[in-house]
Amino acid sequence: MQQDLFRANREKAAPLADRMRPRTLDEFIGQAHIVGEGRLLRRAIELDRLSSSIFFGPPGCGKTALAYVIANSTGAEVYKLNAVTAGVKDVREIIEKAKEQLSLYGKNSFLLLDECHRWNKAQSDSILPALENGTLRFIGSTTENPMISMTGAIVSRCRVFQFYPLKPKDIERCVLNALNDAQRGLGSLKIKLFDDALNHIIVSANGDCRAALNALELAALTTPEDKNGIIQITLEIAAESMQQKVLALDEQLYYDMLSAFCKSLRGSDSNASLAWFSRLIYGGVDPRIIARRLIAHASEDIGMANPNALVQAVAAFNALEYIGLPEARLPLAQAIIYICESPKSNSVLKAVDAAMEDTKTSLEEPVPLHLRDTSYLGAKALGSGQGYKYPHDYPGHYVNAQYMPPSLKGRIYYEPSNQGSEAAIKENKLKRDKG
Repeated sequence: MQQDLFRANREKAAPLADRMRPRTLDEFIGQAHIVGEGRLLRRAIELDRLSSSIFFGPPGCGKTALAYVIANSTGAEVYKLNAVTAGVKDVREIIEKAKEQLSLYGKNSFLLLDECHRWNKAQSDSILPALENGTLRFIGSTTENPMISMTGAIVSRCRVFQFYPLKPKDIERCVLNALNDAQRGLGSLKIKLFDDALNHIIVSANGDCRAALNALELAALTTPEDKNGIIQITLEIAAESMQQKVLALDEQLYYDMLSAFCKSLRGSDSNASLAWFSRLIYGGVDPRIIARRLIAHASEDIGMANPNALVQAVAAFNALEYIGLPEARLPLAQAIIYICESPKSNSVLKAVDAAMEDTKTSLEEPVPLHLRDTSYLGAKALGSGQGYKYPHDYPGHYVNAQYMPPSLKGRIYYEPSNQGSEAAIKENKLKRDKG
């Protein structure tokens, strides 16, 4: 009885975002590409056939929430750890418990690990035998790309699912659910959330449900009731709770203006780009959103036609971080003009998209011997590096050799345009190809 009371008190004191976590798949909001009706992950969860998995994506998009849904719906024993505080000893204790559950009761076990990218190699290696022999299933959640931030041994034994920022309609559902839920949310309070305040929370949350719910809770708990006992959350209160300036834009206008800005950059119109940039800033848009778009366009629409465009965009972002507005409007404007006036090419975009598509569909093959790492003791005995031609030993510091994965031999991704610096790159490539 006392334990139940303590648990109830802890749940009551928990942040709104934690209290409103979905309990079932039907309550889960967003990520329809992986948990929508008929999707693989949803079928695996419903049939209790989920294998070891890694969920990765930005904060507040539902990674941990889905892990808890799995914990609630599976017939397996579930253990929870956070990689920030957990060590090898904790993992070994869970593995022993999982072995006992499997041998005595025939019951499977899951390990839910938050911030799994923080595990080092020793921690990751400690769980590998249990994954291989089926003693334990692993579900890791991370904001980092596991292909880069985690050991290959773990990733290769898991199915990786990518999560995306929640859509505005998803954030709206989360907020309204919290307002109407009397048991876990704020439904027991008399709250009037004005439409412009709701819109501000949705847009400012930028796909992060946790940020939206935290702002809503802060606004509700710090706003006094009016004479009728109603907590009125206005645009100004919502703006203070999100700790951002008021957006003088509705949701559709915000996205339309951002689209106009991006298309003006691509269209090489520096005047129009500056006009939309100024309107967005005046409307209270986070300038980091604009700076991130500049970096993306520098590669997407210019790329190798003028590689310095990326340098300018990154420098503008750094300047914004160092000095903030209003001074940072100058380096941002400089980068905008530079990107607009640069020659345009989308060859980098086309090249990487084609390579990524081939990666999804082509065979996984061993790295050819002549391309393998030779830095460790015994590498040459295994044949690593055999037949490799060192380009600097040849005229022009170039030698014709096979670098592609065998199944992709002859595949061409990067085709330079005749724009800007790419014209010289194209000419140089033709000379190399002719030998």
